[in-house]
Amino acid sequence: MADLKTTLFGVSMSSPFILASGPLAYDATGLWEAYRAGAGGVTTKTLRLERAINPTPHMVVPRSSNLRATLFNTEKWADLPWEQWVERELPAMRGHPGLLIASIGHTPAEGEVIAGPVAATGVVDAIECVAYTKATIVDLVRRVREQAPQMPILAKLTFNWGDDLYPAAEAALKAGANGFTAIDSIGPTLQIDIETGQPTIGGAGNKAWMSGAAIRPVAQAVVAELATRFPGVPIVGTGGVIQAEDAVEMTMVGASAIGVCTAPLLRGLEWFERTHKALSAWLDSHNYGRLSDVRGAALRHLHVVEDTAPLTFVFEPLKCTKCDLCVVLCPYDARLMEGDKPKSLDLKQILLEDRCRYCGLCVEVCKPAALTYGNWPR
Repeated sequence: MADLKTTLFGVSMSSPFILASGPLAYDATGLWEAYRAGAGGVTTKTLRLERAINPTPHMVVPRSSNLRATLFNTEKWADLPWEQWVERELPAMRGHPGLLIASIGHTPAEGEVIAGPVAATGVVDAIECVAYTKATIVDLVRRVREQAPQMPILAKLTFNWGDDLYPAAEAALKAGANGFTAIDSIGPTLQIDIETGQPTIGGAGNKAWMSGAAIRPVAQAVVAELATRFPGVPIVGTGGVIQAEDAVEMTMVGASAIGVCTAPLLRGLEWFERTHKALSAWLDSHNYGRLSDVRGAALRHLHVVEDTAPLTFVFEPLKCTKCDLCVVLCPYDARLMEGDKPKSLDLKQILLEDRCRYCGLCVEVCKPAALTYGNWPR
């Protein structure tokens, strides 16, 4: 089986999967259960000066079946006092395997109070700084660095910061961060029960944060940009990894390790072992001996400038099932099909080049791969 061992901040993990800060990390018991299930590392709930009181209900799944393995939540930070974490929960983690990350937020003042005692427990391997605003993350990292000068620090970044995300990331590094967690949940979002007109989740304004499968393409775009801008800086790619192939993608865009919350939450802690085995099997089947062999492999293929050259297409009639989706769904009416018998040499594809914009939708909707590109990727 392919080797999935991963090292982060000098700590060896048997698996690249790190339980992200969230419901399953509610206390030491939850963290130990994740380790026993196969997690390579774990992250605590976010510690703040005031314990959280959550609205009810605060976790719902989307009503749309298209949003596979996605979650809406209004859950806040740790609902146990930070003092209890320092005095009881973290000491109970002594002798833990892999990586233990303590999440601290959301303000510089809280980082100044909590970081020192957390580091003094002697069991934490890294601190993750979490802030709701881009203006706060830098000062939070700076205060935590002052209180825990030897501790590796991850700055947790969110897509919600827009164009300021990458300047904030750079400033966080200068303030003392050693790496990034990317990304946090996206939002706010709103879901309504159309039978009653009522929102489906509790909380102020009933607006929630979205995690899980729906945000993975966004998370991967951020991870790829971070890996390109800050080469060599560790990144815990977090957001929407549900299956082994997702983990491969996240690693290919530069993730050093993979943070997961929604997948084990919705599919059970057995997800860790199951996905670990599936990831190792995928690497084996593609002749990779280690997960590290694919790390960053996609970055060299990301285009610096837009490619506008016309596409060429290859049609294999013996694969065509005559579903006609390539014709019916073409937004420019640029395709015609001649012949009626599926998987027959009598089938012919006609491309009206004066109408085609080379959008590629026809190839995307062809399930039997009878229609493919002749010159992409270039």
